Amino acid sequence: SDGSIRLHQMTSEYPLMEWSDSTNGQPIIALQWALTRPAVFFVLDASSNIYIWDLLENDLLPVAKQTFPSENVVTMTLLGEPEKTNGLLGIALAKESGQIDIQYVKKKWAVP
Repeated sequence: SDGSIRLHQMTSEYPLMEWSDSTNGQPIIALQWALTRPAVFFVLDASSNIYIWDLLENDLLPVAKQTFPSENVVTMTLLGEPEKTNGLLGIALAKESGQIDIQYVKKKWAVP
């Protein structure tokens, strides 16, 4: 609820990494690991911002941020086929109006 993200290992109660205030205090609505690239995850906050984290490129801050100011995004899910190396990764965004928007992610964040 405060925008903090914690990366845990299953064998420990203490986080391996913690990013406090990663969304400028906005609650996190959804977080999902990329299906095709294990070091990348996506975060959706309550202000309809999507943050892309690539831990191989930068483990302190997100590498990109995309804002959707026109309408509230209420949830997201990632689309892709982990067994394929074609680098196709999409994000399905559900908007408050009921519309679904599908966007493709740049290959540098999708290729294994």
